[in-house]
Amino acid sequence: MNNKKRTHTLIKPSHLLGAGLAMLMSFSAASKDYKIILIHGLQTSQITNKSDSNVVNDGEAYWQSYWNNRADERIDWPAYERVEGKIATDWVWPKLKQISSSNLCSDGCVFVTHSTGDLIARHIIDNQENWLENEGLEPLNIVATFDLAGAGGGSELADVAVSALTGASWNFAVDAALKWWLGSDVTEAVGVLHDLKVNNARKISPFPDARTPRLRFVADGNAYLGLTGGFLKGNDDSVVASHSSCGASSAKAFGSCSTSIGTDGRLQSQGDAVNSFMSNHYPMMMSESYSHNEIHNAERKGNVTIAMNNIDVENNTVGFKTFDETTGTWFWKKQYRYIKDSNNLSASALIYNVIP
Repeated sequence: MNNKKRTHTLIKPSHLLGAGLAMLMSFSAASKDYKIILIHGLQTSQITNKSDSNVVNDGEAYWQSYWNNRADERIDWPAYERVEGKIATDWVWPKLKQISSSNLCSDGCVFVTHSTGDLIARHIIDNQENWLENEGLEPLNIVATFDLAGAGGGSELADVAVSALTGASWNFAVDAALKWWLGSDVTEAVGVLHDLKVNNARKISPFPDARTPRLRFVADGNAYLGLTGGFLKGNDDSVVASHSSCGASSAKAFGSCSTSIGTDGRLQSQGDAVNSFMSNHYPMMMSESYSHNEIHNAERKGNVTIAMNNIDVENNTVGFKTFDETTGTWFWKKQYRYIKDSNNLSASALIYNVIP
């Protein structure tokens, strides 16, 4: 494959010059044209129990169900820190130096992210070339990201959490939703919860110069007894709304990433669909069969549909084989489109299979 070097110029924050090391394990992955680097999402236990957190062990456990033994590297980060603070200086930056020095991405790397990992990846894409060049190192050749249930557009749950935990608002519904989401009582709003507030998230590296394709894989299933969904705009996966997971340019209430296909696969006009996306964001997969924390695991299976297909990734085209299905007759006739084998393979397996 071609070794492309990005040519955009970015400003390197001075606080990154003295970053400490955060060494992580290496991986033994199956053969792919591009190397796979994982970036996990919010580790809620690190919010509720910081003192007992082990960032590296937590990162390994996060991907254990499917992705760990299929990846070449992993970028771990602590939820109790901020994206543009110690997450960048003490965790992301040392790992970028290590990856660059190893030439892992010389032929191209793909980031696979889940949830808040989407936001971390955007900050990396916006800054990594300048950071590494200023250290005399080769920038990473990031050819694409595969973002599962991406929270790069923020989550209204974070707005609710920060508001409640700073004493601005509280009621029994809020308390119940936060306990289901975070898994335990939380006494203060810390770390990445602030970055996940919708307005804050959308201000972090919003317009990277790098034209890296960001392929989106969207869940629309229900979890937490539906207690969290009431705080999210439009369709949601129980943690992030479709405006975030689809990659919409605005935080509005949307029902689908496609104007012609519902998240259940039904082929019909979608009046509440996203019609404007963030730069280089391409929603591909949608599914009502998966909730937020199921789409990056291997246990769940179910019908999956397509929003966009056949996206160019450097010298390759990423796409899924689909089939159409008709149910009912006459006035009750309905047509659906599904990704082939989606009832037999997990969403993660379908996604892994199309990575070049």
